[in-house]
Parts: sequence; structure tokens; C-alpha cells
Amino acid sequence: MDKRGSIEIEVEEGKKVYFVSDQHFGSPDEVSSKVREKIFVDFLDEIKEEAQVLFLLGDLFDFWHEYKTVVPKGFVRVLGKLAELSDKGIRIYFFTGNHDLWMRDYLQNEIHAVLLREEQEFTINGKAFFIAHGDGLGPGDFGYKRMKKLFINPVARWFFRWLHPDIGMALGNYLSRKNRLISGEEDVKFLGTDKEWLIIFSEEKLNEKHYDYFIYGHRHLPMDLEIGEHKNSHYINLGDWITYYTYAVFDGKELNLLSFVEKESD
Repeated sequence: MDKRGSIEIEVEEGKKVYFVSDQHFGSPDEVSSKVREKIFVDFLDEIKEEAQVLFLLGDLFDFWHEYKTVVPKGFVRVLGKLAELSDKGIRIYFFTGNHDLWMRDYLQNEIHAVLLREEQEFTINGKAFFIAHGDGLGPGDFGYKRMKKLFINPVARWFFRWLHPDIGMALGNYLSRKNRLISGEEDVKFLGTDKEWLIIFSEEKLNEKHYDYFIYGHRHLPMDLEIGEHKNSHYINLGDWITYYTYAVFDGKELNLLSFVEKESD
């Protein structure tokens, strides 16, 4: 848990807080990625007048690695739109996911995003939120947990930075698309509350203190479930912008999980 403790946010009258995750821009190829990127940019354009805070819960990119003076090519439209939102005064929190955990300070410097590498508590209008990308939390998935330790190891990262960017990016993109342990691809079927690792983790957290909302990315399957002994906490998985185009919005009182594509087609 972040040593800063809970971060407090008061939602202004007429404003909202938005949560999105797992866009995986760059996958599976440049052409299809740009189609999805345009949809996401349309979404950002639509919410910019009402949004006070935007949470990006990781895997915005299918692979992202920052060298000291080099960043990945592409993604101009989405980065430009995020910069526009930031310039309007919208606060952006970015949780690194398992595909973009090699971020340094580019988004902090260019769009003034607050970068968070671990789970974080927020208090929003008096409601307790537990927010994380979700990878590596809960029981099981030991293969990925071991691999993540390697990925974030300072020595391993130092050696990777010595690869020429053309080689490093090609290797990273290949592994990200082909290797299940890196991609975090999981069965799209709901496994049940007794088998979903993030639900088990959230239930255990409720033994320590009450949270009104647990919000995660990573799982790719949209979920909105009541959990806890008294079913008075909500477990939210944001889904993705590959299949579902889902997001959550909190208006200061209630939180809802919605689909942007369904909204567009109405």
C-alpha cells in the first residue's frame, strides 16, 4: 500500500470521476489498434466537460518501455487527448499495468499524470475506494508473480535498456502478444466468487477494514458484484477496450459500470 495513505477527493457539483482500463493500444496490429484508439479518443472527448478526475488503471498500451530519451512510436491521438484533458484541469491518475509497468516519467512530464505503481486507497466524497490494476494480487498465479519480479528487477531493467530501442521494442511487442504469462490473458468466463483471485483478495481486505468499492482492471471481463459478509461492498472490474469498451463513472453518490459502444449505438 502506498505510504501516503488514503488520497482524498471531493467531487465538485456537476462533475464526475471516471475509471477505465486495458486499452492495449498497439495490439494486435497498428491498423486495428488505431480503430480502437479513435473510439477511446471519442470517449475522452465526450467526458471532458463533466470529468473532474480520470483514473487509467493500466495496460493503456500493449507494450510500453521508456528509455532515458526514447519513448515508443505512435499513440499520438490518445496522448494528445489526454494532454488536452489535463490542460483543462482534469486530474489523471495512471496505475501501471503488467504491459506498461516499464514507465518512467514521460506521462508525468507531458500530461502531468500521477503515476502509481501499486494499489492505492482513495476517499472520494466520503466513500472508501481500493484501486489497483490487479495483476499479482490474491492467491495463485505464481508463474506470473515470479516473472513480474524479474521484470521490475533494477538489474534486469538496466540490462534491457542497453538494447537498441528497435530491438527492445520488437522483442517486447513480440512477447507481449505471444506470451500468456506477460499478457495476462485469462478465461473470459466468470470463474465464480470462490475462484476469482481478485474477489478472494478483496474479501480478505474487508477483514482488515471496510471499503465501499474495489476497482480493478487486468481481468478484461466487466464485473459489478456485491461482496462482503453483508454484501455492502462493490467489486468492480472495468473490462477492456478490446471487446467490451466499458468504463465506470462515479457522480459523487453512485458508481455505475457502463459501455461506451452501447451508448453510441442507442
